[in-house]
Amino acid sequence: MRQFRQSLRVHPGRVALPVAVRLRDFRAYWTWRCPKFFSAKFSVLALVAGLAACLLLTGCQRRLGRAELVFINGSEPELLDPALITAQPSSRIAYALFEGLTIFGPDSIPRPGVASAWEVSSDGRQYTFHLRPEARWSNGDPVTSSDFLYAWRRVLLPETGSEYASQLYPIHNAELFNTGALKDFSQVGIVCVDPQTLVVHLDNPTPYFPDLCAFATFLPVHQATAEGHSDWASKPEHFVGNGPYLLQEWRLFDRVRLVKNFRYWNAASIEICSIDVLPAAKPMTAFNLYATGAADLMMDKGLAPTSLMKELRLRKDFHSAPFLGTYFIRFNTQRAPFNDARVRRALSLVIDKQAMVEKITRAGETPAGSFVPPGTGHGYEPPKGLARNVKEAGRLLAEAGFPEGKGFPVVHYLYKGDSDLDRDIAVELQETFRKELGVKMLLKPQEWTVYLAAQSALDYDLCRSSWVADYNDPNTFLNMFVTNDGNNRTGWSHPGYDALIADAARTADTGERFGKFQKAERILVEQEAPVTPLYFYVGIMFYNPERLEGIEPNLLDEHPLRYMRWKKR
Repeated sequence: MRQFRQSLRVHPGRVALPVAVRLRDFRAYWTWRCPKFFSAKFSVLALVAGLAACLLLTGCQRRLGRAELVFINGSEPELLDPALITAQPSSRIAYALFEGLTIFGPDSIPRPGVASAWEVSSDGRQYTFHLRPEARWSNGDPVTSSDFLYAWRRVLLPETGSEYASQLYPIHNAELFNTGALKDFSQVGIVCVDPQTLVVHLDNPTPYFPDLCAFATFLPVHQATAEGHSDWASKPEHFVGNGPYLLQEWRLFDRVRLVKNFRYWNAASIEICSIDVLPAAKPMTAFNLYATGAADLMMDKGLAPTSLMKELRLRKDFHSAPFLGTYFIRFNTQRAPFNDARVRRALSLVIDKQAMVEKITRAGETPAGSFVPPGTGHGYEPPKGLARNVKEAGRLLAEAGFPEGKGFPVVHYLYKGDSDLDRDIAVELQETFRKELGVKMLLKPQEWTVYLAAQSALDYDLCRSSWVADYNDPNTFLNMFVTNDGNNRTGWSHPGYDALIADAARTADTGERFGKFQKAERILVEQEAPVTPLYFYVGIMFYNPERLEGIEPNLLDEHPLRYMRWKKR
């Protein structure tokens, strides 16, 4: 769509129709606004007549039937506030509603977003981003460097409670400000030179910083909206974004409706004008929606019914590829008996991970000894981790004071109650611990948001967890277990581990840097074991490649909606 000079003014959060617009976008816009008057069979004259009628009607119905694209997204999303997003179902939607300095391509490699270009200083510690003057918020305001400064400051404010604030720690003094040791934000290395120029000073060379700038926590926020409406991140009538789509409707446990943002600077590239995002966390429910044609795309790694996996893998619309993700167990190291590393290691040593991927997951996953998937960061080789050894596990448990499980307290395993896969793994672990160690573990299924809250509050004994890389570097896996990191969620702290991670951040040589990561990971998965890796993920999606395109397998399992388009309907 061509750029335009004049727009109709509308209420913030609603679409403003450009004066010059292509016919397809013209009809898509008014189909959204007045669906009763339009269908694919109408002629151009009927469109004009319908437009006139819509302008005369003040109570035009806005609700649509089926969107152009319907995809199943797993669990119900959290708030769509970039500072508070912690899970992939929310970030998928956020990437459609907001645009960062950079954006993920369909191959997960970062490319220009709001920033059309950037330069890096010779020492790798200063980035200068040049913002597009044509970038606009959905209410018509220009997107400026101050929007990023405001959003990043908001993430770092201790009172915000952003669990991903540590993602900004490569920025000079960001950690000090986030922990409260520094009160003056002007000393943090973020400088607005002018509305279209943002300079970021880093403490150390960070080659993956452009990748970070595409991540959800780095997305901009419209200051007047965030400060004027406490419910802005969940209410469409108050929502203002700068991405290719707008939030039209959010019906809890039903759907999120996204519609094309005609103010988006690159709106001409967006071909799908309406998207329904369906929450369906139970695999059989999700697959039935897809198989009956109620959805066009299913792309959550845990939604394929494992009981049908052998047959599903033969389908032409079945797509799988490895990506940088790990399924693992967290131990609450603040609670006995898991405050003893011997107990944690004992439970880790009895798990038969090979049998788990063969009998339960069945999608080609690889058993995980390390926490970081091999090959992360273009060559990192992680340690082997703990191999199954039932005899050694019994010895460690007896040494900790629980011979053959005698005197071991009853513990609870927290997992997502709407996931059949999580349930099957939980049952397998329950039986393994009982049989091999005499440990009694009760299962505690919880709804997704309750599960997340309990994990964050350390209100559990041990629990299922997963982690998907935010960028292609070992740091995205290992940095999360630094003391007090918002994503640690184990209560574990180890000064030696912290020192190695910090030292690796200051190391420019890749080989030396990876060596320090290896030492840190040995502490994590072999010596202390606050987590137990179970397997490395395989991404699974269902869609018809003869009809839908713009989806590519990639290491981050990111599949931005902005690139999707129909070959034929």
